[in-house]
Amino acid sequence: MTRTTPLLLAVPLAVALALAACKPAQDATPASSQPPAQAPAPAAPPAAEDTPAERVTAEFPTLKMKAVDGSEYDLAAHRGRWVVVNFWATWCAPCRKEMPELSALHAMRSNIEVVGLAYEDIEVPEMQSFLTKHPVTYPIVIVDPFDPPADFATPRGLPLTHLIDPQGRVAHSFLGPVTAADIEKQIAAAK
Repeated sequence: MTRTTPLLLAVPLAVALALAACKPAQDATPASSQPPAQAPAPAAPPAAEDTPAERVTAEFPTLKMKAVDGSEYDLAAHRGRWVVVNFWATWCAPCRKEMPELSALHAMRSNIEVVGLAYEDIEVPEMQSFLTKHPVTYPIVIVDPFDPPADFATPRGLPLTHLIDPQGRVAHSFLGPVTAADIEKQIAAAK
């Protein structure tokens, strides 16, 4: 007969204990003579007419809202130029980082205009205070995140930028930070 060392006995015992610990806990209630209850059948999916459709950005979106400076912003009034519609928020670091570049693009290109849609729950005085510290050359409109403009899809992330061509059609959408070079490249590709 061979002698077994204590270590060789300890290893299988440790493995058995580890595997036992992985098992789901047993129900402590005693077994009854009743058959197990049937799980309720999954509910039928709602009828298509009851399911709200996911909003998408319109091919030719409209936007008519009051800007933070008190002026009326009407996207249709900017036909004939490229318009950069930038969804952003004051708490979004990548949004704040792209603001100076978008501001320079708006100021330096006569054929490109920018509008910032502040997608957050913020009051006008708070936004005006933010803009004194982070000035831009383009109009800012505060958008209610619970009721975004009807012709634009609800942003799935910020920043979100739509490039609108001179005829008013969405030419391209960017999810994430955008540069002036990105915008100018899309404009050149569309010509």
